Amino acid sequence: MRYARLQSIHVHPVKAFRSLSVQEAVVEPWGPAGDRRWMLIDDGGKVVTQRTQPRLALAAAEPLPGGGVRLSAPGTAPLTVPVPPAVGTVTVRIFRDKVEAVPAEDEAAHAWCSALLGTDVRLVHLDDPATRRPVDPEYARADETVSFADGFPLLLTATASLDALNSLIARGEHAAEGPLPMDRFRPNLVVSGTEPWAEDGWSRVAVGEVVLRVAKPCGRCVVTTTDQGTAARGAEPLHSLARHRRIDGKLVFGQNLVPLGRGTVRVGDPVRIIG
Repeated sequence: MRYARLQSIHVHPVKAFRSLSVQEAVVEPWGPAGDRRWMLIDDGGKVVTQRTQPRLALAAAEPLPGGGVRLSAPGTAPLTVPVPPAVGTVTVRIFRDKVEAVPAEDEAAHAWCSALLGTDVRLVHLDDPATRRPVDPEYARADETVSFADGFPLLLTATASLDALNSLIARGEHAAEGPLPMDRFRPNLVVSGTEPWAEDGWSRVAVGEVVLRVAKPCGRCVVTTTDQGTAARGAEPLHSLARHRRIDGKLVFGQNLVPLGRGTVRVGDPVRIIG
C-alpha cells in the first residue's frame, strides 16, 4: 500500500451543524473531544438532524473553553451558550436509543435554534459521555460508549474512495451534480494515500498515537445529498452508491471506528493498517 496519512480532521460541536476542520484533536473513548456533545431535539424529545432539516447545514458552532459553544448562522446574531449545570436531565431519543441529556440553561439558546428552523426545538448537552449511551451492542465491546454521533465514536473516509465515487457519478445520469466534496459525508478522519475502497478490508488502524478498531461500514442516508454550503438537495451520491456500493442492504461509504485508547491525532500523522 502507498504511504497513507491523515489528511484532515473534522469535529461537529453541535450534531447536524456544519463541520469544523481542526489541525489536531484529542481522541477520547467516545470520540474526538468536543464532537457532537450538543444536539437539537423536537417537542417530543426526538433528535433533529439534516435528515429532516437540511437548513442545519448553514449553522455553525465554535467550541469554547469549558465545553460551551458559540452559535452562528447567516443573517442571525451569534449566541454564546455555556455548558449547563448537570442538575437535572431529560430523556431524549436519538434514533433507537434513549439517552439522558441536560437542556441548555438559557432559554435564548432554544429560541435561537427555533428561529433558525422555524419550528420549536431545544438544545441539549451530553454531560457524561462515559456512561450515558453505549455503542450498538451488536458491534460493541464491553463498556464502549458514544456521544450524540449517529452510532459510533468516529467516522473515517478516504480521498481515493471519494475520487472513485466521483468517477462513477461523472458517468451517470446525475453527472452535473459532481464532483462531490468530502463534507457531504461528515467524517471525523479523512485519510489519503490509499487505494480506492481499501478501507473495506481494514479491522484495526493506527492514526498517529491512537489505535482504533473498525466496527462496521457506514450506511449512508439522505444527508449525503445535502450541499453543506447551500442546504440544497440532489440525487447524488445515493444514486451512484445504490448502483455500485450496496453492501448487506446498505449504501456504504466510509468506516465506523471505535478507539482502543486515548491520544491525540494531528493532520499529517501516518496511518498504519495493523489488521
